[in-house]
Amino acid sequence: MKRRPTDLVGAHVSSQGGVARAPARGVEVGASAIQVFTKTPSQWREPRLSAAQAAAFREALAASGVAAVVSHDSYLINLASPQAALRRRSMRCFTGELRRCRALGIPWVVSHPGNYIDDRATGLARNTRAYAECLAAVPGAVGVLIEGTAGAGTALGATFEELRALRDAMPVAVRDRVAFCLDTAHLHAAGYDVAGNVEAVWEEFARVVGLPLLKCLHLNDSRAPRGSRRDRHQWIGEGTIGPEAFRRIMRDVRLRDVIKIIETPKGDDPVRHDRRMLRRLRAYARASGPSALAVRMT
Repeated sequence: MKRRPTDLVGAHVSSQGGVARAPARGVEVGASAIQVFTKTPSQWREPRLSAAQAAAFREALAASGVAAVVSHDSYLINLASPQAALRRRSMRCFTGELRRCRALGIPWVVSHPGNYIDDRATGLARNTRAYAECLAAVPGAVGVLIEGTAGAGTALGATFEELRALRDAMPVAVRDRVAFCLDTAHLHAAGYDVAGNVEAVWEEFARVVGLPLLKCLHLNDSRAPRGSRRDRHQWIGEGTIGPEAFRRIMRDVRLRDVIKIIETPKGDDPVRHDRRMLRRLRAYARASGPSALAVRMT
């Protein structure tokens, strides 16, 4: 029998035909971790998730051997919006996502901070308040991983200071259910030196936010230059970040227990491209030379 991977490396996989099909798709590409949509991300329509559907997903996940799963919320959500109607609709949608994940046994929802539109500080306060209200409405263990953004337009969350501020302003009762996801392409676009000195990026995150709060990484190369504020994903090692940063990430013992998800282009053959990206990342982890970067952060 083929040995299953023991790392936490995987891909965003399709849930077309029902979310219970996602774990098998993860196995097909060689993933030990997966990210899924629990609803169509470009539509407001909220699906009805039956107890049988939730049980089928849990059973499929357990049988697959996939070790970790996160969801990603809808692209339409803007919890920082100054428009009250849009913010309320976004909160209903995000609350629905939390409820589905609770039923499915998915521990984390990856969520982009919103676009403030009018005033940054006011928008950040709206975003924080909305996250807190949604979490309070869905008690339990499921939490949110606030994802750092590329910083285009009025998007919040492109700096570590802003990510920390989003969490710090939440009530203590829900703050423990909030952590972070970082995307290498977003960091690069926001101006962090992922390509030249990725260790310094982690050091800064550890100092400003705290490395234990980093629960997920999206590993994507970029087609855009550093500091461009443009979110343009590319295959690992074939973009403006290049291979060395990903080699270092894959060998870094501090990041061993962080879920690592690729969102690289799937082209005309998603299974083939995801497989080759995951093989490439695992080859980086096994490559000759120092097996790990042993410096630890507090």
